[in-house]
Amino acid sequence: MSDGRTAEIMIAEARKAFWVMVGFLALIWVVQLANWASDYSLSYSYGIRAWDVERLPGIVSAPLLHWSWAHIEGNSGPLFIFGFLAAYRGVRRFLGVTGLIAVASGLGSWFTADSSTIGAGASGLVFGYFGYVLVRGAFDRHLIDIVIGLVMGLCFAYQFAGLLPAEGIGWQAHVFGFAGGILGGYLFRDRRPKSTTGGAAPGEAAPPGSRAALLKEIEDLGL
Repeated sequence: MSDGRTAEIMIAEARKAFWVMVGFLALIWVVQLANWASDYSLSYSYGIRAWDVERLPGIVSAPLLHWSWAHIEGNSGPLFIFGFLAAYRGVRRFLGVTGLIAVASGLGSWFTADSSTIGAGASGLVFGYFGYVLVRGAFDRHLIDIVIGLVMGLCFAYQFAGLLPAEGIGWQAHVFGFAGGILGGYLFRDRRPKSTTGGAAPGEAAPPGSRAALLKEIEDLGL
């Protein structure tokens, strides 16, 4: 694939990533309006309560819910930045990473949080995308993603404080979301085909672009 074609694909994916994140932010703000109008009954009803089997579906709904305007405002900026950077190389992969982070963050919180509390908020996703962006370049071996990871790690180093136990903060969701993002970097890494130095095996066609295929083309041309 030519460099120009590759650049076009990356720009198209980045454009889709931008609108996906705009749509997701719009969704959580619309939900926040309904939540605020109901005196945050949605957060109480659909958040995550540890060790309550009936509240397991909260793993899906909790990231869309918040406890106050300050809560959603604090999450929106990092969510957009890290989410866009996590998605710009491919929205389909991003959706898989998002599902993994949501499950890791939600289940981790469900197993470890105090059963008297209810967890809600997109911060588990924020920390998951943060972890994913930090390590993706190392697993994919893309220089640009390594640089992005280093820059984000330096610029948002204060985010690591959210991984420490703190009263009144759902740090469990942060920790397990962060771990889910790192795991996602490994599971959803680019898998490059192994290079071939010899010819194709008997009865098999040589891979396009391989040395054997090139020699075959030269031979067919009578050169």
